[in-house]
Amino acid sequence: MIPCGEIHHLRLTVTDVQRSREFYTHLLGFEVIVESPPPEDPAAAETFKVLFGGVVMTRGNLIMGLRPMAPPADEFHPDRVGLDHLSFSVPGRADLEQAIRLFDEHGVTHGEITGLAAFGIDVLSFEDPDGIQLELTAPAPAPADA
Repeated sequence: MIPCGEIHHLRLTVTDVQRSREFYTHLLGFEVIVESPPPEDPAAAETFKVLFGGVVMTRGNLIMGLRPMAPPADEFHPDRVGLDHLSFSVPGRADLEQAIRLFDEHGVTHGEITGLAAFGIDVLSFEDPDGIQLELTAPAPAPADA
């Protein structure tokens, strides 16, 4: 058995790195920690082999890269092989409710808060600018005493 631990990092392929960067930094609080140098920079060719013209961001213990390699008209589809969705933890239901307000203000496509009692969580699904399915997951409130 391989002793796998937590997810170390992930990279999303996007159509427009600037648009996706704004989404993840402004709405979800990621911080850019590594950027691709401009094409005229002597290090650009070597860096492209790793970053593919994208950026690396962090939030808490999660490292996430954005790789702008998809054709402009391409879009995510959850029924193809690969990623179905990515879920980010939030402290509580109030954070899910606040997210709905922010998503509405910014025109972000989202669902409703859904309770998954069997898992003890509430989830709010939403999409990034390329239609990648994302979720916010909060612990469900404790049931009221009878």
